[in-house]
Amino acid sequence: MAQQPLTSAAPLAPELAPNVAVHAVIARARAAQPVWAAKSPLERAAVLKRFRRALWSRRHEVAGIITHESGKPLTDALGVDVLVALDFARWTAAAAPRFLRSRWRRVDGLLFWRKRVRIERKPLGVVGVISPWNYPFFLPTACVLPALACGNSVVLKPSELTPESAGVLEGLFREAGLPDGVLQIVQGDGEVGAALVRAGVDKVIFTGSVNTGRKIAVACADQLIPCSLELGGSDAAIVLADADVQHAADGLTWTRFANAGQTCVAPKRVFVEAPAYDAFVAALSRSIQSLRVGEGEHADSEVGPMIHARAREQLAAQLDDAIARGARVAATAGVHARSPRFFSPTLLTDVDSSMRVMTEETFGPLLPVVKVADADEAIRLANDSEFGLSASVWTRDRARGLRVARRLEAGTVLINDATSVVGMPDVPYGGVKSSGLGALHGIAGLEACVQSTPIVDDWFATWHQPWWFRYGARHRELLDDFGRFAHGASVGERLRGLPGIIKLILTRKGTG
Repeated sequence: MAQQPLTSAAPLAPELAPNVAVHAVIARARAAQPVWAAKSPLERAAVLKRFRRALWSRRHEVAGIITHESGKPLTDALGVDVLVALDFARWTAAAAPRFLRSRWRRVDGLLFWRKRVRIERKPLGVVGVISPWNYPFFLPTACVLPALACGNSVVLKPSELTPESAGVLEGLFREAGLPDGVLQIVQGDGEVGAALVRAGVDKVIFTGSVNTGRKIAVACADQLIPCSLELGGSDAAIVLADADVQHAADGLTWTRFANAGQTCVAPKRVFVEAPAYDAFVAALSRSIQSLRVGEGEHADSEVGPMIHARAREQLAAQLDDAIARGARVAATAGVHARSPRFFSPTLLTDVDSSMRVMTEETFGPLLPVVKVADADEAIRLANDSEFGLSASVWTRDRARGLRVARRLEAGTVLINDATSVVGMPDVPYGGVKSSGLGALHGIAGLEACVQSTPIVDDWFATWHQPWWFRYGARHRELLDDFGRFAHGASVGERLRGLPGIIKLILTRKGTG
């Protein structure tokens, strides 16, 4: 059978106000959700598996759409957006049925020896997802998959800058047999996103700027609905004196400048212990100067353009501020294209904490490096930020790397790598401080898509509970014996409580 073309969802009806149109979409999602939730977890997982097969068969088509819209190199589009999305589909289809399986188990603690419990995980209902343009296929996919696997319906609002990259999700899930209305795409700008948050969804998952994230958190709090927020980052990288400087330089070159530096979870401030500083800067300069910058469609391009000229202007303003305050451009890469969207990958030295590149999120191919006396100074400067999405430590001494990692204020810390945590489907991902709220991915991401309801059962349906009303001196003594047996400081003390606990347990009706 010939494959149908992958098409994005149409924009909202222009004759309707965004809030009216979004309400209609959510009403359709809410009507479709109970039927989807009634399917078994294995049936829902089967749809995710078919989605994965459809994506694999059309991976080059999807990568081409991503590159056409965002300008990123085809290798990035395929290797990050598409292949990582495939990993997430595989893991979610396997993990969700196990996570959703409910079994009876005993309750911990002697006081509740008669009880057993099972945790029923129920879908929230309709989940609203607002996704950004920098990874326009992978990021929405990673949010949509667990929500669907847990029995929710989803309304996705992608960035207006990359509407088709996220819109192809609908076509792929349609091929996979997802029922109508369970996943819907609403296209539009921030006004549509604001309408989605206020239109009666049961949860919001947002990836984007800190300012917008704060507004969404307030709106969700006002409605008493949960939200998961993955916001900006100014990740610190610490290069210790014993690090393999060439390895660190190569790793930081890719993690900083891939996707034209437009990655939330990427190293944006580098602190290097003094003994390694000169060698590291030399190695990093060579790595940056070797980068091939050009249009994403060119097979050998490694760094593509920024998303639009305005983003380039904002980055140039940060660079100008740093130079005006004494920073030095240590290395740049040549740009082999003519477009106002290109910014040459740039290395800055002689940087201090007064400069905007150190205090703001730098969303583009600009990297400041700071010499520090020791790891303590590096940790102090790394933590001196409103952001806390991720961080990295580069060292040959893994034990020392772990000690440094534990002192960093970040949602995730990587040793001898950076950024890659966002592509690990089974690892929780989220930020601290201004970098986010809640966790995505892994079991934590599945937990965020359900309402967990414990059901507690008593083995003895007609026996009086030990703590029920029968107050009096004798009852108080028996309860004290119960506590002595459970918590006494010695074996002898605990055994002295045994007669009382037997009497209390075997009492079938209340006594004064």
